Amino acid sequence: MKLAGIDVEAVSVGGLETCIELPAFDIAFDIGRCPMSAVKRPRVLFTHAHMDHMGGIAYHAATRDLVGMKPPTYFVPRENYEDVLGLLDAWRRLDRSTLPCNVHACGPGDRVDIGGGRIAEPFRSPHRVPCQGYAIVSTRKKLRADLVGLPPQELQRRRLAGEVVSEDHEVVDVAFTGDTVIDVVDREEKVRTARLLILEVTFLDERVPVDKARSKGHVHLDEVIERAALFQNEALLFTHFSARYSADQIVRILDARLPPGLRERVTPLLPASTPDRMR
Repeated sequence: MKLAGIDVEAVSVGGLETCIELPAFDIAFDIGRCPMSAVKRPRVLFTHAHMDHMGGIAYHAATRDLVGMKPPTYFVPRENYEDVLGLLDAWRRLDRSTLPCNVHACGPGDRVDIGGGRIAEPFRSPHRVPCQGYAIVSTRKKLRADLVGLPPQELQRRRLAGEVVSEDHEVVDVAFTGDTVIDVVDREEKVRTARLLILEVTFLDERVPVDKARSKGHVHLDEVIERAALFQNEALLFTHFSARYSADQIVRILDARLPPGLRERVTPLLPASTPDRMR
């Protein structure tokens, strides 16, 4: 799919697997069970260490090595760094292989160079375990604020005279929350203003009430509706729906409940199929 002009390849079902790929940025957020398309991504930014988000890390490294690709680079929350190294070492012993990869710890306050002139900025996402989202920031040129409104002829004259008429301006292209409670929307301006916001919305109706959703560390649609006016995003991708909801149910509920001004910007990441026993 293409959202806010950004290509996205993704799979996400709450508790089962989440892997969000941005092909043009050459990155993935989380790895899930490692879909084959994700093997091509040389950089993976992990939000937290739950199995449905990190379970395929060793498979990702092993498969890239098998097909002759360069070792991947993994960015993990500081709280998980030593354990991720231990996990990979355990798999090396079990697999009798080297699992070549680079692992870096990062957290809120860091600015991580992910190539292509883009920076990843981690931010805290409140969840049941340590979790962080990421804002992907790029730098653009724009006209200096003090020159806005001048006629084109004057701007051209100044350029020819050697004056610098532009200034750097950072744009948040994508924000991915990972698993979180709704508080991240209140706390993080980058979440509210990113061109594309990828937000988990695990629970959609009364089958799981808001208080229970919060106790599980997840977002309920009721909380999104209450904050509809906060979302300044050009596009939103809702992910991580509970496996209890079918694709048809998800669409019907969003159509019925979201305010029109928000619904027209929301794309749900629908499950291909969900076993009946999981609903």
